[in-house]
Amino acid sequence: MNLKSKNPFLNNKSFSATSARRSDQVHNATIIDYNQEMTVAGTINKTFILFLLLIASAMVVWWMAFNGMNPIVPAIAGAIIGLILVVAAAFKPQYSGYLAPGYALFEGLFIGGISAIFEARYPGIVIQAVGATFVTFGVCLALYRFKIVKVTEQFKSIVVAATLAIATYYLISWLFSMFTSFQPVHYDNSLMSIGISVFVIIIAALNLFLDFDRIDKGAQQKMPKYMEWFGAMGLMVTLVWLYVEFLRLLSKLSSKD
Repeated sequence: MNLKSKNPFLNNKSFSATSARRSDQVHNATIIDYNQEMTVAGTINKTFILFLLLIASAMVVWWMAFNGMNPIVPAIAGAIIGLILVVAAAFKPQYSGYLAPGYALFEGLFIGGISAIFEARYPGIVIQAVGATFVTFGVCLALYRFKIVKVTEQFKSIVVAATLAIATYYLISWLFSMFTSFQPVHYDNSLMSIGISVFVIIIAALNLFLDFDRIDKGAQQKMPKYMEWFGAMGLMVTLVWLYVEFLRLLSKLSSKD
């Protein structure tokens, strides 16, 4: 089984196809300038740009929410459009330079909306979730850079399988809750629900290692420059997922007090 995906966004088909096109270019002796190649530094810069766009968009919704607007509308709209842009980029990574900034802006609407909802219910939870996300990101980056955690094929397979299992469980739970009176166990604040949230956070964090590895591999394979936007977008997808899961976990812990 070929499981080289990094997260639901950074799938092996997009990177493999791009890598194959790059190999054909080299084989045909097509000269590509260094400035047209993917680099780690370039991906980092573009990740920072996407992060600023997301924060700016989120702050607008946050301000509007605390001035009387219902944040659920921009949150739902942002989530839907953001998902569409992610899927579009997965199939057409060459357009990532346009799709990635759009994703950051619309996902910012989603983040700003749900953050305002959680903050109104549990004051102080947003800063805790942001801090936890940044700490997790920093720890994972350090572990990867110092090669304490090595991304092997077995590691990839386990993380991808766990990620797909979580996505399937969430989808089935959502469908059942929509059309029946079924209440998914991860909706409450029981110990089992908290345990599920902790597990999901661990898997989301492990996806960060896969993101780092794919960005490194993309730079080593000298992929086209637009793959920097694609890699940055994939990293943002994981960070957003991680932040949302921290919000859910902290809300469960707060509701038990």
